[in-house]
Amino acid sequence: MILGKLWKSLAAQMNKIANFFWTADPIAQLQYEYDKAIDQMKEGREGLEQYRALVERVTRQVNGDRNHVASLEARIKAYLQAGERETAARFALDLQRAKTDLIENEAQLQLHESAYGNNVTKIQHGTKKIGELKTKIQKYDAELKLSRAEAELAKLATSFNFDITTDFGQIEDVIQDKIGLNRAKVRVAADLSGEGLETIKQEAAVEKNMADRALREFEVQMGMITPETAGVTADEKQLGAERIKQATS
Repeated sequence: MILGKLWKSLAAQMNKIANFFWTADPIAQLQYEYDKAIDQMKEGREGLEQYRALVERVTRQVNGDRNHVASLEARIKAYLQAGERETAARFALDLQRAKTDLIENEAQLQLHESAYGNNVTKIQHGTKKIGELKTKIQKYDAELKLSRAEAELAKLATSFNFDITTDFGQIEDVIQDKIGLNRAKVRVAADLSGEGLETIKQEAAVEKNMADRALREFEVQMGMITPETAGVTADEKQLGAERIKQATS
């Protein structure tokens, strides 16, 4: 009783394992069945070749029997024509035995030919089925791979939810943060490049104004223009003269 239960339990587990491997890769199982069928067809063809050799041997035997019967008939006719009935009678007895053997061998040959033809038909049918099985394997393999790809794409499509709670949403947040940081660096660099720009412009304007005044003073001192035409006041002229004096001293 206990051993029976243990055996049933073990058998159930073995069946479970077998089913797992059976369904794990069905294309491999089909390929295994295909390869096994190919091996069986090879063995069947070898057996058919051997059987055909038997048919050929029986055919030769029948042909020999027919020739023997024809030879005996010719002898009997010859002895009868020669008036030797006793000798013709002996050959007539041999002829009866030869005809009996011929009938039996012809019947055997007919059976062998019929069996050979049936086996040829079976192997041809099996070859056709094996070809169809090969086509099915290729078709199922392609369809199975395609269905797996479609399933993965469908699963991926449902996973492409860029919500903040999903992995894709979190990744998108990280990317957006990096983009924002890069843009911030560009903005800060631009802002820093304009810092003190007005002060620099004012200093440049003052310097230019001072240079223009110095040039007018030089022109007046050299008599190139008068103070009235240059628009230089007496104070500016005095200030210019003092600057030149300080520069030369």
